[in-house]
Amino acid sequence: MTRLSFRARLSAVAALSGAAVLAASPALAGPRCTDEPKTAWLSEEAMKAKIAGMGYRDIRTFKVTAGNCYEIYGFDKDGRKAEVYFHPVTGAIVEAK
Repeated sequence: MTRLSFRARLSAVAALSGAAVLAASPALAGPRCTDEPKTAWLSEEAMKAKIAGMGYRDIRTFKVTAGNCYEIYGFDKDGRKAEVYFHPVTGAIVEAK
């Protein structure tokens, strides 16, 4: 049986840890919303109006995520910080933090 040095074991653990982080990265990017073509999506203007109608305000960020969701950072109707992912076709909330 071959015995690995401490340095070799440490390198192996670091490599495996890095692989685990890379494998988990898409999950950290947010939910997966749709594969529908962008022609089926609500326009950004329509989505922003819908979001405002839900009571979200002072939107600091409005963007499309890698998971094809609309995502905002702002405040809810009670003034609490909000990070919310919306389905771009239906406008429904997919995830809220």
